[in-house]
Amino acid sequence: MDIGVALDFHGTAAAPVRWASLRDQACRAEDVGFDVVVVPDHLYYPSADEPVGAWESVAMLGALAEATEVVRLGHSMMNLPYRPPALVAMIATTLDEISDGRYMCGLGAGNTADAEYEAFGFESSPRFGRAAEAVEIIHSMLRNGRSNLNGDHHRSVGAEVVMRGPRPTGPPIVVAAHGPKMMRLAARFADEWNGYDHDATGDALAPYESMLARLSEVCSAVGRDPRDLRRSLDIILGVGGVEANMGFDGSITTIAERILRLGELGIDEVRCYIASGSNPDSIASLEPLVEAVHRH
Repeated sequence: MDIGVALDFHGTAAAPVRWASLRDQACRAEDVGFDVVVVPDHLYYPSADEPVGAWESVAMLGALAEATEVVRLGHSMMNLPYRPPALVAMIATTLDEISDGRYMCGLGAGNTADAEYEAFGFESSPRFGRAAEAVEIIHSMLRNGRSNLNGDHHRSVGAEVVMRGPRPTGPPIVVAAHGPKMMRLAARFADEWNGYDHDATGDALAPYESMLARLSEVCSAVGRDPRDLRRSLDIILGVGGVEANMGFDGSITTIAERILRLGELGIDEVRCYIASGSNPDSIASLEPLVEAVHRH
């Protein structure tokens, strides 16, 4: 079973997250044996008190690819309303080249709140309709080298990926999906499904069992063997005495046992979001967890 860690790009004008820290976090994650490092794709959270911002993720991932050597890298999900889908395909190909085949193209429909999109001038509605066309264009360009979709929301007629990275059909496509429509999109076009259950609390696994059962049903409905779709799950870790609302807290042994139970359900990879925030020390403290997961 694989285990990854998520870096936190968010900060304020008074307390920004510095590149040096993010570089050190990724390198520390690689050193302690994490299989993957993922990053967020957000820009701005307006607030009357103190607005929260985030560094632009594509530029950061290119730098992280140069700073690391073996760890896989990816977007936890690339926010599809931010960029034209044909451009996303070119970004994914370029990041795969920089990272020498370590990039994963994570895609998501985006936030349900509109304030960020309105502030930056992004069109986000209808949410699923736009996402469905975007994923189809990105899949076609990465796998076939071109797209000729003239849709209701996106147009990409004649776009081609001329220079290919180290993988002739591009990096793996990961689609974040919770509802049935996005799950269906993942089953049709993705190499990997990524999930997150906001309602999961305590140490019960029933919410995950239900979610995976729905995913298998959707795969069967579109004619795909559910075993052919890799499965990753985002979890929140409470370490150093911090509680996590999803129940992944307590001792390293307790957390590792619960993660391995997810593996028994069919999860191939967990991505750990540290409840207290990511920094070089918090990531280094998870080395025993990485070792415990990899032992099984």
